Amino acid sequence: MDAIICTQCPRKCGINRTEQRGYCGESETIRIARAAPHMWEEPPISGENGSGTIFFSGCSLRCIFCQNHEIAVSHLGYDITPEQLTDTMLRLQADGVHNINLVTPSHYTLQLVPVLEHARSRGVTVPFVWNSSGYESVSALRQLDGLIDIYLPDFKYINPETAKEYSNAPDYPNAAKTALAEMVRQCGAPQLDAQTGLMTRGVQVRHLVLPGHAQESRQILWYLYQTYGNGIGYSIMNQYTPMPQMQGHPLLSRKVTAQEYDNVVRYAKQIGIENAFTQEGEAASESFIPEFSAQP
Repeated sequence: MDAIICTQCPRKCGINRTEQRGYCGESETIRIARAAPHMWEEPPISGENGSGTIFFSGCSLRCIFCQNHEIAVSHLGYDITPEQLTDTMLRLQADGVHNINLVTPSHYTLQLVPVLEHARSRGVTVPFVWNSSGYESVSALRQLDGLIDIYLPDFKYINPETAKEYSNAPDYPNAAKTALAEMVRQCGAPQLDAQTGLMTRGVQVRHLVLPGHAQESRQILWYLYQTYGNGIGYSIMNQYTPMPQMQGHPLLSRKVTAQEYDNVVRYAKQIGIENAFTQEGEAASESFIPEFSAQP
């Protein structure tokens, strides 16, 4: 592969990834940490047989509270060639998964475009899901136009100060806004199969409510609804899990309270959001965090 002078994410670190690792922690070689059916996505994505998730190593955002910290920052994972990755997608499809779910793939966009094209030519017919932090560059997303069927982005922050403190990315709000607009342009509102109820195309936006940040959550939902109405899907999540690195943090060392979460959900209903998934019970549990591997 030619030298990758990396400008794929909004950080545009400019590292030659054939010689060094970028801000994301990765070189030009694709690395993954897990490839298996996953049952814990939204019901129209997981369905009965699961979503065929492929977790990519590294991350261009690297939130301090990350639940997948061991692969986002600690670099757990193993190298995989483009042909092996295509084989993995075909294996997952043969296992009966409803889609191929690319988790934290953004820093590999350039490498993944030919893989996705090749996978289609080799017989992958299920939808491709782009499951990302929402911290994307529009130029990178445009390379995916016509290849991705479902966008599943986070919208984490709307205040630059929060984004800087938790992700060292004060530009996150603007980057997420422009990225989401491009995703909607490409795939539009969620489309469900009439018989199975599975999502076949569209944009489903996730927002993780953080402890002590219910007001920012309301601001995010207001922005999304004012901009897109019910033309996108919403997932309002309460599964924040305080990881060991958050011990002692003034806000993030605890789970979201029922009152905080209910407050955000009630607000969503009040402003008119209809197409939303919420989480109940013990969603904030380490059981929702998959096991990763350093070997295939």
